[in-house]
Amino acid sequence: GMASGGMGDVLSGVIGSLVAQGLELDYALNLATALHAFAADLAAKQNGERGLCATDLISVIRQVLNKQGSAQ
Repeated sequence: GMASGGMGDVLSGVIGSLVAQGLELDYALNLATALHAFAADLAAKQNGERGLCATDLISVIRQVLNKQGSAQ
């Protein structure tokens, strides 16, 4: 499902945003990769793997981050 155009752009955007927020590069890379994969899994569960677009991940990433932030 992630073999579509723009997936790497979304991942690099998440990495860049985490680094810009002050996270260490190694931590940002690991967190962004895990978050990207988790969001793709959730999006695929909701709507199926076929037709999964990179932009589908953006709202899911936002939801995951907001749920994690509110739990703290």
